[in-house]
Formats: sequence, structure tokens, C-alpha cells
Amino acid sequence: MTHGTQSSWRRFSSHRAALAALILLVALALVAAAAPLLFGHDAFAMVGQPFLWPGADARFPLGTDMFGRDILAGLVYGARVSLVVGVAAAALSTVLGVVVGLASGYFGGWIGNVLMRLTELFQTMPSMIFVVTIMAIFTPSITTIVLAIGLTSWPQTARLIRAETLRVRESEFISAAFALGLSPARIVSRHILLNVISPAIVTATILAGTAILTEAGLAFLGLGDPNVMSWGSMIGTGRQVLRTAWYISAIPGLAIVLTVIAVTAIGNGISLVLNPNTDI
Repeated sequence: MTHGTQSSWRRFSSHRAALAALILLVALALVAAAAPLLFGHDAFAMVGQPFLWPGADARFPLGTDMFGRDILAGLVYGARVSLVVGVAAAALSTVLGVVVGLASGYFGGWIGNVLMRLTELFQTMPSMIFVVTIMAIFTPSITTIVLAIGLTSWPQTARLIRAETLRVRESEFISAAFALGLSPARIVSRHILLNVISPAIVTATILAGTAILTEAGLAFLGLGDPNVMSWGSMIGTGRQVLRTAWYISAIPGLAIVLTVIAVTAIGNGISLVLNPNTDI
């Protein structure tokens, strides 16, 4: 481990909430990846008596739902969906936002104007309604959910990167790069990108948390992938018996809250690493 890496890790680990969140998410990812090994059945299997409350049967520590499905199994399998959607959608929206922001800020002129008008067009449309519309048109699947969320979440990153690019473009070292005759692609990739990418990395963690919430909302509305177990679909199923068996909805709801809080805390820790003078 290099000195720079050690210094970054020390700054990150000094943020106790971020460190705890990282441990939680790593553990969740490992358990989710090992779901087929941990359970002898899938999340949809009816393996027990319906409406077993948490702790009532040692075989089902978190109880069962109205169909006799193991809630713990559903929780673990649902974690796979939430983590994949969160990471993939955040990555897609960040890449799109960075590309649009760099192009708009660096080239300016009519290219910048067109890209910014496109960004504003996407910002004027409520993202959740846009995502729901896309899911209503296409067959719901993890891929279409990731694409729908990613394609509607990039404007925030694009505007942020554009502002940073405009600032960096006026720097002396960029003027020197122009004087040396470096190509625009080399200037953008070697000099500008490295100086503007930090806020996009922090924003990506926010986008990941938002993507997890959006996927849960889609599944709750019945617009999620019907072939996989999702925390949102578990909440949607449990709402039918909310007064008599509230735990069916409360457990996956708590999982969503803790996961999004953990992702946000990691974002704060990353911000502390990238901006050491920031007080979080």
C-alpha cells in the first residue's frame, strides 16, 4: 500500500460512520452473493406456515409472510437486486453526466448550448414519472430498470462537471497544454478530467442511494422485475396485511433505510478523502 493510499484510508477510517457503513455494505454484499449457498430454497419458495412472526420458529428467524415464504431469504435475495441496481444505475448516470458535462464545458459554443438545453429538458421532467413511463412501455427487468434510472439521473452530475470544467479550463496549466499543441482529447482526458472527477465520485454515492429507493418504489408499484425478489415487492406484498402482520413490510423497509443511510455515509467519507479540509 502506497503512502498516498495509506493517507487516504486514514482519512476515510477517521469518519467512523463511513467506516461502519462500509463494513455493513461489504458484509451485505458477501451475504447476498452467497444467498444460494445459505438457503436450500429460493426466495419465492413456500417453506413454512404462513404468518410466522419473527422468533416464533428457529428455522425462520425473521418469520414468514402470508404465503409461507421465508422473509430472511427474501431479504438476502432482495439485497442482490438493490445493490446491483444501485451500483449499475449510479455508474451509468455518472458516466453520462461526466461525458455531457465535459463536452459542454470544454467546447462551449453551440455544442455546449445544445447539451445544456438537453440537460434542462431532462431536469424539467419528474424523474420518477419518467422512469415509470419507461417501465410501462418496456418489459420490466433488472436491465431495463438500470437503464431507466441511469438515463434519468445524469443531469445533476452533468451540470456539476460542466461548472468544474469551465473553472479548470481557465487555469494556466490548461493554457500551457494548448500552447504545446496537445489534442483536445488528450487535454480533456489527461488534465481536465482528473481535476473535475472528485465531485462526480461523491455524487455517484447519492445517485446509488436514490437508485435503490427508485427500484424499491417501482417494485412496490408492481413495475419491478417479477422474476426476482425485491425489497420493494416485499413491502408491497405486506401492505395488504399491514395492520395484522406489520413486520412483513417493516423488515424490508428497515433494510432499505439502513442501506441508503450506509451509502450516504460512505459518500461523506469519500468526500472527506477527496477534500481533506471539509468538515463533515
